[in-house]
Order: sequence, then structure tokens, then C-alpha cells
Amino acid sequence: MALELFVPGRLCLFGEHTDWAAGYRRVNSEIEKGYTIITGTNQGIYARIEPHPSKLVMSSTLYDGTVAGPDEVPMDRDALLEQAEAGGFFSYAAGVAYQLLLHYRVRGAVIDSYRMDLPLKKGLSSSAAVCVLTARAFNRLYDLKMTVRGEMEYAYLGEITTPSRCGRMDQGCAFGNRPILMTYDRDAITVKEMRPKGEFHMVIVDLCAKKDTKEILARLNKCYPFAEGEIERNVQRYLGEINKKIVMQAVDAMEAGDAKRVGELMVEAQKLFDENCAPACPHELESPVLHKVLSHAPVQEHIWGGKGVGSQGDGTAQFVARSKADQDEIIRIIETDLKMPCLKLDIVAGKGVRKAVIPAAGFGTSMFPASKAVKRELFPIITSDGIAKPIILVSVEEALNAGIEEVCLIVKKGDERFFDEFFNSPVPPIHYHQLPQQFKDLNSYLQEVGGRVTLIPQETQEGFGHAVYCAREWVGDEPFLLMLGDHLYASDTDVPCARQLLDVYEAHQTSVLGLKRTPESLIGNFGAVAGQWMDESTVLSITEFAEKPSVGYARSNLRVDGLEADEYLTVFGQYVLTPHIFDLLDEAIRNNLRERGQFQLTSVLDRLRQEEGFLGYVTQGRRFDIGAPEAYLETFKAFAEMET
Repeated sequence: MALELFVPGRLCLFGEHTDWAAGYRRVNSEIEKGYTIITGTNQGIYARIEPHPSKLVMSSTLYDGTVAGPDEVPMDRDALLEQAEAGGFFSYAAGVAYQLLLHYRVRGAVIDSYRMDLPLKKGLSSSAAVCVLTARAFNRLYDLKMTVRGEMEYAYLGEITTPSRCGRMDQGCAFGNRPILMTYDRDAITVKEMRPKGEFHMVIVDLCAKKDTKEILARLNKCYPFAEGEIERNVQRYLGEINKKIVMQAVDAMEAGDAKRVGELMVEAQKLFDENCAPACPHELESPVLHKVLSHAPVQEHIWGGKGVGSQGDGTAQFVARSKADQDEIIRIIETDLKMPCLKLDIVAGKGVRKAVIPAAGFGTSMFPASKAVKRELFPIITSDGIAKPIILVSVEEALNAGIEEVCLIVKKGDERFFDEFFNSPVPPIHYHQLPQQFKDLNSYLQEVGGRVTLIPQETQEGFGHAVYCAREWVGDEPFLLMLGDHLYASDTDVPCARQLLDVYEAHQTSVLGLKRTPESLIGNFGAVAGQWMDESTVLSITEFAEKPSVGYARSNLRVDGLEADEYLTVFGQYVLTPHIFDLLDEAIRNNLRERGQFQLTSVLDRLRQEEGFLGYVTQGRRFDIGAPEAYLETFKAFAEMET
């Protein structure tokens, strides 16, 4: 079955040219690091991909509706290199395939980019999008376990194999349509995913003019690595200290949701670019068409500001609109008055997580015969304040204290009454009046909590994956928190364990799994993962899931840098998942893809990893199992002794 991919274009909001300029730090360490803010566009390349036994086959429906290809190249290094060096649209895919073939044992791929609404040669990095698309296609088809950074790196290596001379920022489109801050220091790149709190509505304008990017780059590069005059010093100063100051202010403004300030900074950036860089290449950078559009009087009341795009010059302009309605009006004015086509770009705050799912439909076999009388999730736990609470209440409170608004409990059909009675039935008056005031208050609190709990019956118990699937309609098209019903959690910080996980999701907008460092002797008791650390030492880009692996398998496949020799990362019991998990579960259930007789979750999580990426977070906290008598007893003691 073909996989679907989408890769957006890339818009440089701030910091053009500083990616290559910072490369000169290899020669002159006094040059400032480079800083850019880029974001993916609404527009991009849509593709279907399938494996091919021996060839790279690519076809594309281009922006203007023309169809290119199919073009076929044998998966042979010499043939791919020849195609890449020949140039042209298909050279980009060939260049990436060539680089991958140098490092991986892969067969071929069929890449049909059946729709492209991203214009070519307009500073939006359409070539980089093709390269990222190709790297991602091979990564998904052959599970190469590359991170987004890995895909970005191979896309870059592939593009510079062609006659194109792209900058290091172009392949940032690999991170999707969220803004990122990229920092360049010689050959090193760091990426910080930004968290805008508000929406930014932008307009991208095709200036319908000409610019010579090669000439611009050639003239600006002559100002490096050592400045020999005022023009060279000004270029280095703008691409260095001035740019750093503007970019850092823009980061703060974007993360605060301050569109007005972002627009003001764009105006300032353009003014200083004109003063400091344009004299180095006046024929191309005086940009009369760009400045005509930026100063067009009828749009001024609808914008916060604007600037050029990419290498600057008369290629593309960008505006920050004052509102969604203003965005539409800007497009109407420019397309009517200036006859220039426009594109929309919306940068929105990442989706927050409002809902949590807790499967609680198990029989509790290991707790028999107590589980015959009382549902395991209703067993008591004495919390540090001396109050006896059922386990399920402690779990629900973990979610609510993390900022979750609604909680769904997946329960065995027929057991709804037990949970409903606890959360929603009032205490009979004869007993209520016997309660001390603090418990009367607690009773009211339970009614409030119950109003945020939904019960969904599981008709038959067919595995963890099936239990999660039961919540599909209730969750809808939203990310959600998933917690195990037979675990409890205690944070080692003031931040609940679930909140730690939600913070990671909101920063990266990628499914994330709570992790725990676990000794080798216990590895067979838990699901485990492997992966590569990201910039933060607690966030892992997961490359493999393994369900209760053997010690031998773990030693060969699940080592993670930075851990002790006999230590691995195992599942903590909390997840934040994108709604695509339900599509994958639906596919498994429709095709009766059972494991050990049931529909499990681990293999589906691995599919989600392959298709969307998956992060792991080493939770600062402890997990407690209540699934067996010994574990329950230890949990009971631990919670009673825990400090408030």
C-alpha cells in the first residue's frame, strides 16, 4: 500500500544569508554565528511513495499543472550521480538517493508527487522540499531510523550533489510548518523548535520580476572571510551582530504571539539590510520592485510590516497581516493593483492537549479473588494527606493536575455502574450527614471531577490497542494523553509527570512517550525503545520500539548513548499521541493483525514512528505498578510515605 507524504516549502522570516556566512568562522573566528528563523509554508509537495526493487522512479505534477516524468534511474551509484550532476528537476531526488546509497543498503522507490502548490524559484526552497521528500520517502519505506535532523542532513548532501548551491537553512522545511530557530557555527547546526502563543497571518508575494541569486551570493561572499573596507565590514556587521539582535527579539515576539512586534522587526531588518548589504551588490539588491510593493500605500493599514525573502532582491516579498481579514484584503489589493500573485501563510499556535484516555477494562487476574469483589482500579491507596482514594481517582487527578480538561475511562461493558456510582452518585443523606466537613467538601469535589469523566464500554477485551481504539470517536481529531490504568505516577518535581510530557508535545508537536531508565535485569518486564538524543539531554528521537525484549536483543539493538552499560530506556506508562494513531489501529483491526491473539499497541506505535516521528522523554518521576499483589503492596506503602 502506498504511503502519503507532504513536505512544505520553506520561508526565511529573518536571517537570510547568515547560514553560509557563519561557515567562514572556520577561517575567521571573529565572525558572528548565524541565526535564522524559518517556517514551513502552507504550500508544498504531496506525494505517494512505494518501494521499487531496483529503480528510483519519480513523476511530478508541477505548480503550473504540467506533468514531468516519470523519470527512471537505476539504483546504481554511478547512474544516480550522473543524473544528479546533470541538473534539472529530477536531479534533486537522484542526488539524495545517491547519498543514501553510499551509507545504507536500500532498494528503489517510486515517488509520485501528484500535487505541488509550491511555486518554483521564488525563494521558498522548492528544490529543498524535493530533497527532503526523497530522504523521507527512503526513511519511511526502509525504516532507516533517521531523525528529522538526519533527513535534513541527507537532503542537504543530496542537493549539493547537484549543480544547486543551496544554503544550510533550506532543508529546514523537514521540520514542517512550525517555526524554528536555526543557529550556524562553522559546519555545526542547532535547531530550536519555537512555541508561538498566537497566530500570525502572512502574505507571500511573487514580485514577477527577476533577480540573479548567483550574482548576489558571489558579491556578498567577497566580503568574507576578512573585511577589507567599509562595505565588507558593513556586510559582516549586518549578517553578524545586527542580525543576532533582530533574530533574538523576533524569537521573543513570536513566542509571545506579538504579531505587531514581528512586523516592526521585519521593517527594521529590511532597512538595515538595505543600508549595510545592498551596496555590496547594488544592481541586484536595490530591489525597486520589492520596495514598491513594501511601500504600496493601500496595504499599509492592513499590515504590521514586511520585508524581502530568501537572498533578497526582486524575487519575493512577505507581509505580516494585522488579522485574517486583513490577510485577505492584502491579497485582493496586490493582485488587483499590482497584478502579482500571492500565497497565504498561517503560523498558528501548536495544538494543545485537552483530553486523556485511561484504559480500565482489565479483569485484574493477578489480584484475584479481590478483583472479583472490587474492580482493581477501585482498590484504595492512602495518599500522603492521609485520605483513602481509589486508584482510578489518583489517575484522573494526575491528568487534571496536568491541565487536561476531559478524561475518558475505557471500562469493561457492564462495569460502567461501578465507576459511575463513584464519580457521579451522591452519598446518601444518612451517610452524608455523618461525614466531617472536610469529607463533605471532598464529596462535592468528586461530583465536580465526575462531570469531567466520560465512561466508554469496551465490548470485548481484545488487547491494549483495541482498548485505545474504543476512544476514537470521543477523542476526535485531537492529540490526547494516554495513561495506563494499572500504573500510578509520582513526580520528583513540582510538575506532574503527565505535565512534563505535555510540555514536550507542545514544544515539538510530535507524539511523545514517557521513558524511565531501567536496569538490564528488568528489561524483559517492559516495553523498551532505542533512539538518538536531541539537543536536550532528556528528549530522545525514537528509532525503535521493542515489546518486552530479551537481554540479548536489548544488548544488540537497544543501546542508547549516555546510559550505563547495563541500563536501558523503558516505557514509563504515559503517552501523548496524535490522532493518526486511530487510523493505524483501524487498519490493524480491519485486517485482523493480531499479536499473541490480541490487538496490541506497540507495533502500531512503531508504525506511527515511521510515518510521523516519535519522541521519548525521560520523566522526572516514578511509576508504580498495581497489577500484582506484591507490587500493589509496595505502591500502597510508597504513596502513604510520600511527602506532600
